[in-house]
Amino acid sequence: MLKKLLRKIFGLYVRLRFSNVSPELRYFYRDTYYCKIAQIKYFIKDYLTKPKYKTVSFNGEFAPELQFALPHAYWHFKNGTLRSTNSSKFTKELYFFSPEHKECYEERSNAGNYNFEIPRVLYSHDYDMSKWAAVPLKEHYKNEVYIYERPLFIIANRYNMEWDGPPISYFSVDLLDVLVNQLKPFYTIVYNRPRPQNITTDESDIYDMNEYEWLREKHPEVILMEDLFTENKGKADNFNHLQLMVYANSERFISIHGGTATLASYFGGVNIILSKQGPEHHFNCYQKLYPKLGGATIAHAMNDDEVKFFVAQYFLDEQIPVNL
Repeated sequence: MLKKLLRKIFGLYVRLRFSNVSPELRYFYRDTYYCKIAQIKYFIKDYLTKPKYKTVSFNGEFAPELQFALPHAYWHFKNGTLRSTNSSKFTKELYFFSPEHKECYEERSNAGNYNFEIPRVLYSHDYDMSKWAAVPLKEHYKNEVYIYERPLFIIANRYNMEWDGPPISYFSVDLLDVLVNQLKPFYTIVYNRPRPQNITTDESDIYDMNEYEWLREKHPEVILMEDLFTENKGKADNFNHLQLMVYANSERFISIHGGTATLASYFGGVNIILSKQGPEHHFNCYQKLYPKLGGATIAHAMNDDEVKFFVAQYFLDEQIPVNL
């Protein structure tokens, strides 16, 4: 009863204070305030007595887990108050710091995004997060296995249902052809678009672009992440583990909004993110949140031409081809 009343109060406050914001975005403002209030009951445990009490549990989508749940758990670990963590399958490597991690969920759910025990959920107008700490995935997973003569370059693509409709933001075969031709003289390119069997899926359908076969035929120099998983020289326990190991050795990424871009932003360097639409634009997520994840320089491209522009600006200037 109290929860419903508080949410109504926050909803009214948001309608009055942010009347110029479209209604479909206002509830993110409301939820931000509700999350703040929900944390008050933990003040004594978190800041005064500090028992090892906290279980952080999350079964929402990959992006908000990386953006909010994982850094919240790491904050509790550093604070000395983390007891355990619960998440979806293939996540134990993300929570490497957890005293006890359980993979409880076979699938991710949209409903799981609205976990108000996390200080932030989904999008927010306020990224001044007191119980949030960047997780050192790069430092933890950097290795001597995935090292190449040319610098490593990650193209992280996705081709999924978006907002119950067809894919909107993705690297098409035509765009991939342009990018690979430009980049392959200078870099070792790893192409990554995980297939459903390799990751924990959510409620968005994953479609096929038929680009794997095209890349093998047209650009055999490009290394496919799934082929690295088949070889598994790094002895990864699962596909997510492999991604962490390969990404940790790179500082050059181009990616697609959502979990794809969020993961790439954990590893420093430069991450060019293609996002043609979404609430991230209104809330300035790429400027305010994503750089905090791993210190990466984020370049937000809103169309294919801007991707090409940023690639030239960040990755092609003053490069000298290497003939191996």
